[in-house]
Amino acid sequence: MTPESESGISRRNVVVGGGVALAGMAAAVALLDPTQARAAAPRQSGAAFRLAGPARSAQVVRAGQTLVYPDAWSVRPFPLSSVKLGQSVFTRALNQHLVLYRAYSVDKILAVFRRNAGLPTNGATPPGGWEEYGPNPEAQRWGPREYTRGQNTAGAGGCLRGHYGGHFLSGVSMAYAATGELALLNKVNAIVDGLEECRAALAAQEFQGAPRYSHPGFLSAYGEWQFSALEEFAPYGEIWAPYYTLHKILAGLLDAHALAGSAKALQLAEGIGHWVYSRLSKCTPAQLARMWGSYIAGEYGGMNEVLVELYWRSADPQKSEFLDAAQLFTLHTLVDACATGTDTLNGKHANQHIPQFPGYVKLAAETGDDHYLDATKGFFDMVVPGRVYAHGGTGEGELWGPANTVAGDIGPRNAESCAAYNMLKVASYLFFNEQDPKYMDYYERTVLNHILGGRRNQESTNGPENLYMFPVQPGARKEYGNGNIGTCCGGTGLESHVKYQEGIYFRSADESELYVNLYIASTLTWDENGLELEQVSSYPESDTSTLTITAAPSGPLKVHLRIPAWSRGAEIEVNGTPAGVAVEPGSYATIERTWAAGDTITVRIPLTVRVEAALDRADIQTLMYGPVVLTATSSATSYLKVSLADRLDLGGNVSRGITKTAANVFTIGSLSYEPAYNGRDVAYHMYFQRNEPTVTFAGQDSGVANARRAGTTLLDEVWAQAPFADRSAFLDAVGEVSSAYLAAGLLTARNRQKILLAAGRAPIDGGK
Repeated sequence: MTPESESGISRRNVVVGGGVALAGMAAAVALLDPTQARAAAPRQSGAAFRLAGPARSAQVVRAGQTLVYPDAWSVRPFPLSSVKLGQSVFTRALNQHLVLYRAYSVDKILAVFRRNAGLPTNGATPPGGWEEYGPNPEAQRWGPREYTRGQNTAGAGGCLRGHYGGHFLSGVSMAYAATGELALLNKVNAIVDGLEECRAALAAQEFQGAPRYSHPGFLSAYGEWQFSALEEFAPYGEIWAPYYTLHKILAGLLDAHALAGSAKALQLAEGIGHWVYSRLSKCTPAQLARMWGSYIAGEYGGMNEVLVELYWRSADPQKSEFLDAAQLFTLHTLVDACATGTDTLNGKHANQHIPQFPGYVKLAAETGDDHYLDATKGFFDMVVPGRVYAHGGTGEGELWGPANTVAGDIGPRNAESCAAYNMLKVASYLFFNEQDPKYMDYYERTVLNHILGGRRNQESTNGPENLYMFPVQPGARKEYGNGNIGTCCGGTGLESHVKYQEGIYFRSADESELYVNLYIASTLTWDENGLELEQVSSYPESDTSTLTITAAPSGPLKVHLRIPAWSRGAEIEVNGTPAGVAVEPGSYATIERTWAAGDTITVRIPLTVRVEAALDRADIQTLMYGPVVLTATSSATSYLKVSLADRLDLGGNVSRGITKTAANVFTIGSLSYEPAYNGRDVAYHMYFQRNEPTVTFAGQDSGVANARRAGTTLLDEVWAQAPFADRSAFLDAVGEVSSAYLAAGLLTARNRQKILLAAGRAPIDGGK
């Protein structure tokens, strides 16, 4: 984001826990003073907040949750409380983020809401950044009858306030679900209580003897005028993105209900839902189309998604309004184009549109209209891989470029963090419908490199320390800035680092199949079928993960193990014996049996250093170690020229003249490469330019120029055939490619002979 019908019961399953409070726990929660959630001074050391306080058990947390899954989803996620992270590369970001949540002031989160409602702010100031009062906060309490188009001449400053508080409510609800910490639950409840007070105050306000706002369910941190102005097509600058902000508030309330058991949060969300319907149901289709197509002003985040979710959760007699309102957010031109495979993304604002698609998936699940699902599949394929950088990010300057353009779209501000956050939702929701491994291959790449790497390796009690852009141009630095307090990417960053466990395991709707998607140290407790499992792994710093059944289900269970598309030679053992199942890259290996406590599954996925070329330029490449993007530390601002053909083995992997040290840091020649996920704030190169002036194999230089045709070189064409089964296959490839270059007049017979001699002498089947 740039700064400046009432049926449907049959279509969903609801898992209801113990409601707002559980027997025996209400008193314990009441003993905790909600004011304890108010953090000390912003610069206070995080050391005091590193240790968890009193906590509920995961079982008790789950009993208090209300989770909803549509029947249309053949696969579902596990609750955050069912999966606990072990020690891994993700642990540091999780722990750093928990410090922030334990320390941060509820009054600061509520300040913008309270001031807008005319309530005392208890001396608190807003978080900052875009979560600010702005230059005109008193006037911006305007109701729709007070405002005339063009009346706001103070600009967009302050017009997004409330979005960050919504993200914070989501994030602290997730943190509570993951840890059970009572202090975090107290913060959830304190924020919801504060929002309830603000909504009551807004409903009581009058203008010219009548209610100031059009519906008593209205809740925001600014007046209703931005919404009426949008309906008159006010541009970004006069307004910002009012429904974007509203989505974050609604999402926060729904997370507080689902994860922390707050019935009050659901009631507030229902009020907002009715208010939204009361406005949008009066708009014409042409009006809605123009609104949702407006640059930034019409950005609505995932309003369609949260309204479908609200419909699923609610018992309100008029809840059909929520589903109707969700459908009113459909941008039909985009949906129709994506469903038919017509790519219209060039020039569109990436994160304005990505969050719409999880909502379309939920609408498909609820209405049975597969047009929405087809559109989302088509959309995903337009972005991945053709508009995705090595780390999973997308967009330049927040906009998409032409289809199938990666190297050609590298610029000074690539890959907005919010876009990656929302693409993970798109990928996982599609997987719930259709278990295509490509969705989780993308998920792994992005959550490991972009999301984890987006959290600066620095403790803070004041902000999320999350980058805005994760740029990929030569000599880039991550846009950590001031930690991106108050920005959209600071907002999604409030959530990302307390929910790493959500993609590790999925389950089938009938509870008979387990999908192991990510090899991250963790424990899984599956209440519905009695499975308890521990995964021990230091992946991706080593290649082996062991899953131990600590409690077994009573009947057979299928276990699906993801074999990444990039992998070669993966092996699976059960209780130390080869599993005897198909293990193919880009698939799931499936083991079906009746399990017993103590059974083990060992998955070995060899990790090698390899290159990946940009889709549109074979010479612009990135270095990978398994799923890890390796970045060269350098402040140079032009592409580094790197020669690697001399270092390749028969598998096409970089194995000669390379050293690896702790934490996946590699040295190749004079360059040091480190993992994109490490959160260091240094200048780096994610891409380099391959530069092989002569044809060389494993130290044997032929002295012959590396001829080029059709955008590739002779060496490119040889190594495109890797991996080679043996040395003979390699020599055959050299002979075949060099012969083709000879026939094309790009190579003399004498020079071809030199190349064949160099290949024959090369110790390419040896070690380092």
